[in-house]
Amino acid sequence: MSAHHFRSGTATKVPFGQRIRDWWNGLSRFHQWAIIIPVVVLVYLMPFLNFFPITTEPGTDFELALFNTARIVLIAIGLNVVVGQAGLLDLGYVGFFAIGAYVAALMTSRDSALYAEYPWLLVVVVGIAVTMVSGVIIGTPTLRLRGDYLAIVTLGFGEIVRLLADNIPALRGNVGFRNLERPPGEWSDGTRIFTQGDGIPWYWLTVTAIIAVLILVGNLERSRVGRAWVAIREDEDAAEIMGVPTFRFKVWAFVIGAAIGGLSGVLYAGQLGFVNNARFDVVTSVLFLAAVILGGSGNKVGVILGAIVIAYTPERFQVVSEYRYLIFGLALIVLMIFRPQGLLGARQRLLARGRQAYKRLVGKPEPVSTESPMKDSGKGTGA
Repeated sequence: MSAHHFRSGTATKVPFGQRIRDWWNGLSRFHQWAIIIPVVVLVYLMPFLNFFPITTEPGTDFELALFNTARIVLIAIGLNVVVGQAGLLDLGYVGFFAIGAYVAALMTSRDSALYAEYPWLLVVVVGIAVTMVSGVIIGTPTLRLRGDYLAIVTLGFGEIVRLLADNIPALRGNVGFRNLERPPGEWSDGTRIFTQGDGIPWYWLTVTAIIAVLILVGNLERSRVGRAWVAIREDEDAAEIMGVPTFRFKVWAFVIGAAIGGLSGVLYAGQLGFVNNARFDVVTSVLFLAAVILGGSGNKVGVILGAIVIAYTPERFQVVSEYRYLIFGLALIVLMIFRPQGLLGARQRLLARGRQAYKRLVGKPEPVSTESPMKDSGKGTGA
């Protein structure tokens, strides 16, 4: 057996999660898609799988619970770009979510002075664009800060958005905006496809948005941008010394995360049909962050899992919904003690071709000396 198997006296045990990732990356693209496509089909069919143990408690709407879960998943993916990929602690992400919702309200509610019969797709585009601009405005002066200072500033940003909605008369405070427009479309019997009470179309629309965002974020991770984010997350000073324009890439992460948050806000406002400042508080922002930390910051699959736990568990077990903040807090404490990287932590390796290089380096046996051990027997002894 090669000498490298006994570097510490025993063979190195590969973690189960790592074995799964190695197995997945060893598959061809065809076999990967052969697995992904049935999983995606199953996800789309979830509204029709309303049976134990995944069904919600009596008195709750299973389809709307699925939509709310998918919405939180989309938010968590956007926040993961900021926190997990670039390593920027953002406690005010709810502000971007609120901006997207208010853009939809201002453009589609008759209570707004800006109301007009805009195409709903235009509302989505404007909502994303406005949140991206707000990401640039907020990120440019603040992203030179780090750690706790950045967290405090972003926390203040989220509160500023909520307070502006409460104090600017045009944003109507707690009164809010009613009867927001929804995407067009009718069933064969003439009824509208997108209504407040039917969660299935909204769930399908949100899942489609999640798939598109995952493809976009996945491509970014494998690009120069993603490698720069990883370098900044691991050691910003070292990345700066090596020539990475850290400030520019941090702003990119902030803007992309803001865009995804704005998209989720538009979807939320459209389904609910009502927007006021009551849903955009600090607690909501902390729940978004908890989904990322619980699932595994920097890992898209882990973040999705964490968001499902955060969003769906209170719907599944109504008896514990009033204690959910206590339960999530205890769960995070236990997680920090026993698994600080989250349920599915991020891979600590270079992307792109890094995995193949790693395997070659680890799999290469250490050179065995052909010289007689007696030649150096007198060297290195103490007294």
